[in-house]
Amino acid sequence: MGRPPRPLLTRDGIMRAALALVDEEGAAALSTTRVAARLGVKGPSLYNYVSSRDEIIAGVSDLIVAEMDLDPAVQPWTAALDAWARSYRSALARHPNMVPLLASRPTRSVAALQAYACAFAMLRKAGWPEDHVLPVVQSIEYLLIGSALHLNHPHDTAWADEELPPGLEPLRNAPADFREQAFETGLTALIRSFQETLDNLQAQHDG
Repeated sequence: MGRPPRPLLTRDGIMRAALALVDEEGAAALSTTRVAARLGVKGPSLYNYVSSRDEIIAGVSDLIVAEMDLDPAVQPWTAALDAWARSYRSALARHPNMVPLLASRPTRSVAALQAYACAFAMLRKAGWPEDHVLPVVQSIEYLLIGSALHLNHPHDTAWADEELPPGLEPLRNAPADFREQAFETGLTALIRSFQETLDNLQAQHDG
């Protein structure tokens, strides 16, 4: 009786198995050994396709970035930025266990770097000076990552009155959708501020 056929490995299949593992079991579960077991092979088999856990994280990042949508053809540029921010947050919300890994490492994902380049090009076309394009993009990212880190955290309202300082009614009586409200408030304020800043910069340039 012949040996059973070996599972067919591909780089994409490894990354998708790794993402599914993190989605189901958390970031601590991610290892080449666990991913290999999920694919029905031994750990060393993966090293024909990936060199390390960090490379797997970068590859998984590419999958998540592919779920985001930045369309520079959308006009005005503020609408494109708003749509990108929402798709970015939705992608992170679908994979919350990956957020700490993404936030704690330098960007090595090729797809993420391509998305940066696209965002920078969109802002340049809108008239942003070169020294402003990175702060604009990263300030949006800080809002998105902070928002995504708290999406699944329970809101504890079971504090004893004697433990609390006065004036905490907004926190104690927070509605179920307070995280959505906070995201909407922050994104709206950022984009409005960006538009005002750009208008002022252009007025200074024209003056």
